Amino acid sequence: MNKLVIITGASSGIGAATARAFSAAGHPLLLLARRLEPMEALNLPNALCRAVDVLDAAGFKAAIDEAQEKFGFAEYLVNNAGVMLNAPAMEGDPLHWDAMIDINIKGVLTGIRLVLNDMVQRNGGTIVNIGSIAGVKTFGSHAVYCGTKFAVHAITETIREEVSSKNVRLITIAPGMVETDLVNHTTHDGAREGWWKYAEQIGGALRPDDIAEAIVWACQRPQGVCVREMVICPTRQEP
Repeated sequence: MNKLVIITGASSGIGAATARAFSAAGHPLLLLARRLEPMEALNLPNALCRAVDVLDAAGFKAAIDEAQEKFGFAEYLVNNAGVMLNAPAMEGDPLHWDAMIDINIKGVLTGIRLVLNDMVQRNGGTIVNIGSIAGVKTFGSHAVYCGTKFAVHAITETIREEVSSKNVRLITIAPGMVETDLVNHTTHDGAREGWWKYAEQIGGALRPDDIAEAIVWACQRPQGVCVREMVICPTRQEP
């Protein structure tokens, strides 16, 4: 189980939970996020932690090169970094739109570009992109966020079709409501409070560990088995 796993957005939430889950399964890790201290505080064995913005392609590549020199080639990439800055469309901040488009879409594309060619040349490898239920259906006050997650789903499936003959898998994991810091990024009080109120009504959101377990399970399928897309929500979440 000594195959290298790269995880972006690994400082908290789903990313940190995924790091713990892959570490428990015996994998070395490259953990990437803008905040270094929370990743180091995970105190996981065989984990290289680097403060890297997913939009910094040069820094991203340097970290991958360093990890592969230490642990061998990257077998898995989990593109988890993302932001959710929701507001009704008429009240949206264009700077927030830019941040979601850049991190949620361009960050994913950067990660894919940095590992895909090597995976194709090796005739194996798996890329997991964290989509969302908001990439399957739309939600009020989520217009731009939904747009970015619909893009992630489309990008993942298109590239999967391009490289499936090379034995490379692309997987979309689409969480519903998960209790992470992501929702607290939203500065619009109504959108944020509405999310937490609905979570309370349905008996609570999922835990990050619930999503991490699904990610590891999908990756542990034989390479000839591709879980193309998995939507995971609280049972009582209606939309």
